[in-house]
Amino acid sequence: MKPAPFTHHRPESLEEVLELLVELEEAELLAGNQSLGIVMANRLATPDHLVDLNGVDDLAYVEETDDEVRIGAMTRHRTLERSDLLAERLPMLPEAAAQIAGPAVRNRGTIGGSIGEADPAGNYPAALVALEGTLHLRSGDGSRDVPADEYFIAYMFTDLREDELIESVSVPTDPFPPARTGMAFLELKRAAQTWPTVSAATAIRVDDPDADDPVLEDVRIALANAADVPLRVPDAEEALVGEPLSDAGLEEATTLVTAAVKPEGEMHADREYKEEVAGEYAKRSLETSYERAIETQ
Repeated sequence: MKPAPFTHHRPESLEEVLELLVELEEAELLAGNQSLGIVMANRLATPDHLVDLNGVDDLAYVEETDDEVRIGAMTRHRTLERSDLLAERLPMLPEAAAQIAGPAVRNRGTIGGSIGEADPAGNYPAALVALEGTLHLRSGDGSRDVPADEYFIAYMFTDLREDELIESVSVPTDPFPPARTGMAFLELKRAAQTWPTVSAATAIRVDDPDADDPVLEDVRIALANAADVPLRVPDAEEALVGEPLSDAGLEEATTLVTAAVKPEGEMHADREYKEEVAGEYAKRSLETSYERAIETQ
């Protein structure tokens, strides 16, 4: 099938985009076109207008300030994957980007498009929830900031309003000093071009990486495709904080993760299997994060 007729708009500035969103009815934003084009070709979406963001260069950047890293919505997966800044400051993000589909998709897909799609199996939503990121939304009426864990409301349903777009995302860096932090993003995926069965995003900060038994000062655990939204598991985090990482602590955290997830069954993975995998991958991700935290010296 072919898409229904539509008018293509290619603005070159954010201001032009916002004006079009006000003026046009039945308009859709086009980012990397890794999903929308397929949906339109199957006539599951028939917008009258397509507002193409690929000419808006000021939405593509990775920048650091004193206390955060900010990423423009049109930044490509490949850019995040290869960012030296992110590799040093927030390595979970390039690791998550590197596991998205194949090279062709990573060359075109964008972080804003992925977050806007809001699939609970997506890599960035889980990573942003784990890292307590913030989404910066923009409309003709102004801007507003929404914490990542409040942005995702239900299955592919978000807090984004009709006249808004995702301008950027930001992640605080103060909780994650590179010398004492380890991060990991692990996913179980049957093939490169498929969604992961389950993914686990974790971050650990220790008090002293040179100590015989470094104590966990901060722990983050979030999972993708384990519920209808990216799922953070604070009970499992709290069970680990204040102690060195131990087999007993990992076992308790695994049990709490397994109890917290509410996955939907799939063709190749029923609910019970995904619950077990969620706990196991959270455990593996925690172990990897811890190893990276104490190996930074």
